[in-house]
Amino acid sequence: MIELVLLIVIAIFGISYYLNNGENVYKFFTSKVASAYEKYAPYSFKQVRAKVKELGQEYTPRQYLTQVILFAGVAGGISYLYFYNIIVAAIYAGIAVLFIPFLAYLRCQKAYSEYIFEQVQVYTTNVIMEFTTTQSFVKSLEGVRDSGILEDPVLQDVKTMIEMSYQNGTIDESIEFFNAKYPYYMVKNMNQLFLQITKEGAKDSGEALENLSMDIDALVEGVYRDQIDRADFHKRFITFGLALFLLVMAMQFLLGTTSYLKLLDMWYVQLVLHLIIWINCFFLYKGERFYYEDVGVE
Repeated sequence: MIELVLLIVIAIFGISYYLNNGENVYKFFTSKVASAYEKYAPYSFKQVRAKVKELGQEYTPRQYLTQVILFAGVAGGISYLYFYNIIVAAIYAGIAVLFIPFLAYLRCQKAYSEYIFEQVQVYTTNVIMEFTTTQSFVKSLEGVRDSGILEDPVLQDVKTMIEMSYQNGTIDESIEFFNAKYPYYMVKNMNQLFLQITKEGAKDSGEALENLSMDIDALVEGVYRDQIDRADFHKRFITFGLALFLLVMAMQFLLGTTSYLKLLDMWYVQLVLHLIIWINCFFLYKGERFYYEDVGVE
């Protein structure tokens, strides 16, 4: 009886979506998601998401709705073929949909991390170029600030560095501030070199700066190559992860559907099947974390 009710609900949802071109369902879903996001999202992530949206890399509400349908369909279909129980399938479909906000969070963090890394690379490269002309770290910062090549939040932090340098009469505190905000090796190495040049008054710094610039170029090339490798890994990983779920289908083919349904009457068989799903899902979760996290960090 419960299965019949669920089928009727799903049918009503599908018919209403079709008749209204998805408009009413779409608006209801997006309004609920937006209100929940505004209420519970951390302020820091709101800033990240705003920047990602500004960069044009944020999913549209319609794309999120497509994800909901895809996740629910795949999870529900796989779990139904495991247990032949529409209630269990509906539960797994709901759980899969709950992971979409987490994936959205990882995707936004990845896009933002890549953006910050590019900005930091622009900062380091251009400060070195400016220094060859100005021979002053603060003047180099001012040149980069006024060039229009930096964007917030890095631009605002460079302005803060300049203000701190003039207020304190030294670049020490400003460098500590920037190193703490952007703990990349190329930032620390460059700032440390300029700190040494400023304090020791090194006259021949051209060779050291040239070597540092070459190191930064090699580092950036390595990071971009890593991004390409990650994208290739991600495609193969998702394919392999989904294929793991189909191993039970192969078992059904070998045993026959009738024999398999008899096995489902045993509670420990169902427990093993649940464990297979959970272990495979954890495997996919770890792979997604690897793909999305620590992007652009040397």
